[in-house]
Amino acid sequence: MSNTERLCLGCMSDNGGERICPICGYDNNTLNPTDCLPAKFIVKNKYMLGKVTARDGEGITYIAWDKTTSAKVTVKEYFPEGFAHRNPDKTVSIAENGKYIFNEGLLEFMEINGAIMASSLPALIEVKDVFEENGTAYAVKEFFSGITLSEFLDKNGGMLKWEQARPLFLPVIDTIGGMNEMGYIHGGISTETIIVGRTGKLRIDGYSIRNLRHTDSELKYTVYSGFAACEQYDFENMHIDTYTDVYGLCATLFRVLIGNIPPAATVRLKDDVMTIPSKFAEELPRQVLAALANGLQVLPENRTRDIESLKNELVYGEIAEPELPKKDISEQGDYENRKKGSASTGKYIAVSAICTVLVFALIVLILLFTVLKDRVFKNSNSQSAASNVSIEAPVVESVGTVDSEAEINVKLYPVPDFKSKYYSEIYDEDDYEMFDITVKGKEYSNTYPKGTVCRQSVEAGKEVERDTKIELFISLGPQEIKIANLSGLDEVHAKLELLKQGFLYENIKVLEKYDEDAKPGVVIEQIPKYGEKVNPDTTVEIYINSYRPEDE
Repeated sequence: MSNTERLCLGCMSDNGGERICPICGYDNNTLNPTDCLPAKFIVKNKYMLGKVTARDGEGITYIAWDKTTSAKVTVKEYFPEGFAHRNPDKTVSIAENGKYIFNEGLLEFMEINGAIMASSLPALIEVKDVFEENGTAYAVKEFFSGITLSEFLDKNGGMLKWEQARPLFLPVIDTIGGMNEMGYIHGGISTETIIVGRTGKLRIDGYSIRNLRHTDSELKYTVYSGFAACEQYDFENMHIDTYTDVYGLCATLFRVLIGNIPPAATVRLKDDVMTIPSKFAEELPRQVLAALANGLQVLPENRTRDIESLKNELVYGEIAEPELPKKDISEQGDYENRKKGSASTGKYIAVSAICTVLVFALIVLILLFTVLKDRVFKNSNSQSAASNVSIEAPVVESVGTVDSEAEINVKLYPVPDFKSKYYSEIYDEDDYEMFDITVKGKEYSNTYPKGTVCRQSVEAGKEVERDTKIELFISLGPQEIKIANLSGLDEVHAKLELLKQGFLYENIKVLEKYDEDAKPGVVIEQIPKYGEKVNPDTTVEIYINSYRPEDE
């Protein structure tokens, strides 16, 4: 699209240039925060920025428009909070005493996004461009339309069966493993950083500089409780490595398959009592139970070492042989010094079919009934082990003893009062995510200002179930306005009075008229005249007295 003036700065859709977008409800007069780049700012002479969609300790993310391809994209600006300042000319300067941290992160930001741009891993959100400008760096990504895995689960029964999750997660597992092999650790794998697209495919987002993924950081860090491993909390100087992503991935799978987020690693360090209801232990394949048990070990030295080994456990039932104790686990954990692009060292080697079956069977039987017996299985009182299997995994609520499909304790949510709010205040607001909110239409209202909600299909205060549909109606303002008396007002105050009544700014025409008997610079005539009832879309002409005494 050549005419970017027609684009909504909130969703980059062609809305005809409307101030209040009828597609997403965004008010295009909304300003970005002062330390962010303003809407319509252009970087690299081709990417026009819109509203700020997210920000963290690493930087600021904007929705944007690629003028060369006429496509919406997202642009992340490297802007580490506390170490970067926005100058009046919109360039970025480094905070005092923060030069090393800023520049180290800048190089890493460009390296990670450059690696993603050059890769062909299946479940990455594509990086289209990486460049330096304005004293900082920018990464341009494809606009991937979807919702977080957390939102997807909330809208689809809370969990998935292994048969459903397996094909969805295999590309994600391969992608994380591929990034690990190149020397990059995610550190933030969770249901918040895995995105479910409209086609149902998963994408992993959130690759960042490493200082964002541990609490012993100079930056404002982001770690996800329940998904973050203990080494991310600076426990006994442990280092982040491939086993960190193993923990995050297993915690995510646990949330998907069981329905609950594991307890925080800091809690598990003090009291590592982890069980899972027998129902799930009976339904899930044995190799999945064993893989989760091994991948969710609190201490890194007891945990599955890498993604390839985790995949072999999950898919093939191959349980890796215990490794010899490492001389210094912190040395192994220092992934920064590993050579980038090194070949994978943990590939699964197929031997003969007979030997493989025998080895797998032997290992699984020995581990399940000896080494992993206490970790994976438990007997409850005098009941048989077959009906009360449990593994060392996070405690979850019972899902019922008879019918697992039955609804238990349906939670009700009070409907908020949306009236008088702009749709942009409601759209994508976390406080309202439990409702299915849509804009049904627009209608005139003498009570509610133009662009605000004037009616809702479910009354405020009523308690409803999750995902209840609520239809909103947007006010067009009053159908007829009794035009105010503008006589004697200067141009500015006359315009303010008309805007207050609901007239459109672009429909206010200022003309001049000469009258030496009237006060200079004020309204001496208006069309329509004072007291007339007109539609708010009507063009209003105000005539300002052009007479100046000094002209005589």
